Amino acid sequence: MTPKGEQGPVLRADAARNRARVLRVARERLAAGDDSLQLNAIARLAGVGVGTVYRHFPNRHALWEALSTERFQDLVDEAQAAAADEDALAGLHRLLRFALLHALSDAGFAAVLESASDTDAQTAALKAELDGAVAQLLVRARRDGVIRRDVEADDVRRLLCGVEHAVRSGDSDPARTEIYLDVLLEGLRPPR
Repeated sequence: MTPKGEQGPVLRADAARNRARVLRVARERLAAGDDSLQLNAIARLAGVGVGTVYRHFPNRHALWEALSTERFQDLVDEAQAAAADEDALAGLHRLLRFALLHALSDAGFAAVLESASDTDAQTAALKAELDGAVAQLLVRARRDGVIRRDVEADDVRRLLCGVEHAVRSGDSDPARTEIYLDVLLEGLRPPR
């Protein structure tokens, strides 16, 4: 596993410039409303060969992972803050809202969050950090008797992705988002 903050093997200067150029073009395409991230088109717009793009990003998901690194780190930071919150249930609620709003605002990040496998070691490390912080939060919440005993960190991530999908399937009404989030939180509570 790649330690926090490391990008993997050190790239030659020209390879690092090409990678940065590809990421810049991909971000520009996303900002322009094009979330297709067609690797051949990005190569052309970045002025690099298609092989160069595929060397850095073997598939579209790998590109999404690279584009989502900062957002994923923000989520890990929020999970760690939630785990340190004196009120475990309030921390969990805040974390779920934060994660859901970020997933709703960025479909690529949502795809990386819900993916069962990762292309990049850094993404896998961030997911492990996230799961660790959520697990710590869940231990405290179980101890306080505010959540079910049979729910694990991975379950919370999957359930949250389900809520994100439900919101996207509808009209994305912010009131529905809050209702679905409340239903999730109620479902996490222990049986009476």
